[in-house]
Amino acid sequence: MVDIASLTRQVRRNCTLSDARFAGHYSVCGLVMRLRDLYKWEHSLDPYEEHAASLVLDWIGRKETLWEALQESKFDDLVIDGQRIDPFDTEAINRLIEPLNIFYGAGYAHSLKPSFLLATIDRKSAVNGHPVVFLSKEMARDLLTLPALTQDDTVVVRQSAAGLYVWDRMLYLNQSGRPFFRFALSACGIAEKDFGSLRRCLPAVTQALHDTFLYHEIGELSDRCFNRDIWRDIITALPHTPTELLVRTVKDILADTGPKGTLRHIRKNQQAAALGFYAAFLDGLGKKLFPEIRATIADFITDGDWQSVAAMVSAVHQKAETMAHAITALYSEGTQDHDSVWVNETLNRLYIEPLTA
Repeated sequence: MVDIASLTRQVRRNCTLSDARFAGHYSVCGLVMRLRDLYKWEHSLDPYEEHAASLVLDWIGRKETLWEALQESKFDDLVIDGQRIDPFDTEAINRLIEPLNIFYGAGYAHSLKPSFLLATIDRKSAVNGHPVVFLSKEMARDLLTLPALTQDDTVVVRQSAAGLYVWDRMLYLNQSGRPFFRFALSACGIAEKDFGSLRRCLPAVTQALHDTFLYHEIGELSDRCFNRDIWRDIITALPHTPTELLVRTVKDILADTGPKGTLRHIRKNQQAAALGFYAAFLDGLGKKLFPEIRATIADFITDGDWQSVAAMVSAVHQKAETMAHAITALYSEGTQDHDSVWVNETLNRLYIEPLTA
């Protein structure tokens, strides 16, 4: 007999341990945003609900005190029905808890931060031959607010986390993304007089982005351009570096522009709102390395030409594939003749420094 309450406590402890170890890897602003989401989850708040700043600050203080006490602790094995299991053995754990309609997630995210999750299953499906699990209530989670992920060749959609994620993207939307955002809201059927009420817009935006999150993961599972093993080696060798951000960005764009990815799906189904939101929320290296994405979608707002969008998606995919092959070759050269420092410096000089010139 699986004790759900005990399992929840165990997973929550490992979530807290992960946050304690990796909180220092975020910028101050990045950590504050993630803490806000964690606070809302712990207090069962809707994405747009806010408690008094004094309450949140007191909670953050207690959280940081707890983190300081746990920083040297090791992750606990999970004890389920008398069996002790490594917390990263997701297949074994999910076999035991599947009859309870519960899903367990564990893996490594940005900067190789361990991430854990325990949630109830809303429903299961399949898309393009890939199993998909839609989660509802999350019983344990860490600082990461990911709307979707892949685990054991399964796409996992975190429906409650998606609401928080979309709210944050809307709330902190940069100025350059606003024209695309307004276009997308209009394509959703939202009246211009309601554009200023993010709370009213949230359900429609989240719904419009449903396929975006899903098909990004489908695209990643289907991508064969960036060798997955080499990509993981690069991430492992160069965490917390510009190279990690570069290779993650290239892989994301390959997923979105691939034959089964987000932008191909959007174009095929002529989802104008999703296209606008994609451009609105495109930021960081993705926006700088692939400026043709926003440029084409800006033209689309005026001319509605889906053929131009299709041509752009193909061109960007080819560009990202070329970059992936070049990065892979350079990394192989670095491991043979140089070291990881040389790889990071060379890739930074070739791809990132020109963006700031």
